[in-house]
Amino acid sequence: MSEVVAELEVRADQVRARLKAAEEAVGRVIVGQSGVVEQTLAALLAGGHLLLEGVPGLGKTLLVRTLGQVMGLSFSRIQFTPDLMPGDITGTQIFDRESGGLRFAPGPVFTNLLLADEVNRATPRTQSALLEAMQEHTVTVGGQSHSLPEPFFVLATQNPLEMEGTYPLPEAQLDRFLFKLLVPFPSDQELGEIALRTTGSVQAVAPRVLEPAQLEDAMRLVRQVVVAPHLLQYAVRLVAATHPDRSPVQEVQRFVHYGSSPRGLQALILGAKVVALRASRWNVAFADLQRTALPALRHRIILQFEATAEGVTSDHLISRILDAVSTE
Repeated sequence: MSEVVAELEVRADQVRARLKAAEEAVGRVIVGQSGVVEQTLAALLAGGHLLLEGVPGLGKTLLVRTLGQVMGLSFSRIQFTPDLMPGDITGTQIFDRESGGLRFAPGPVFTNLLLADEVNRATPRTQSALLEAMQEHTVTVGGQSHSLPEPFFVLATQNPLEMEGTYPLPEAQLDRFLFKLLVPFPSDQELGEIALRTTGSVQAVAPRVLEPAQLEDAMRLVRQVVVAPHLLQYAVRLVAATHPDRSPVQEVQRFVHYGSSPRGLQALILGAKVVALRASRWNVAFADLQRTALPALRHRIILQFEATAEGVTSDHLISRILDAVSTE
């Protein structure tokens, strides 16, 4: 038994060292955004997809591309536009002159790390082409299923400002994303550093510090972190409190149309396990769940129109829930 524990500790130390090296490598290219980088890595370790929201020019695309370089993952980028078709994502059948029949030509979804840029600009039909890939890690074309490479992650971006001509993601598709991260605008000092890095003669390049197999090993290790029964019940109460008919928070009862799905609970627990592992613990703490609540739940709370009219956000309601739900 002691040998098994010792082996786990060695693997955990290796994971923490690799994550630190990955963050440092990303930091050579990306200025600031340390919180976004940390939570993006957490989503990957938890084996989930990620939605990044922020105005253009904040480095969202560069972040995803750099992560692919750092982790040795194959990378594809799809610029979502209204005229994009499902086959442009999944691939299509084409005529093969040599065989005289049809053969499947894989689309850009056949990669490890897929960047879906401005995903809310494509039509619902095209957006739904991602659903099977995100959930099942397969695509079906011409009645045949094709498995995607492993590991497979979708990191999607959307612009919260230019909503004209966009197609907001439906709740079912939003629920497929483990986390939703808000990318903040850089500080004055970070703006200056961005200018220095991007207008000079030499562009920084992130070194490769991880292998796909090492990432998959880290993902398996995260699942071995323990969640005690009373911690699980606390997480359940947090998710239940997002529903207006079960919440002790009056603002939730007033402003929320529908609360988080069970996937929100899964995201909350998996994210907390990553936080615990990075803190050299094999058990989840209350603080781990509280730290993960915003990225795991903010996109799973459906607000009433009244909330939008009064400027009430999901983040505000989640903060009120964290204050109201007891840890006892």
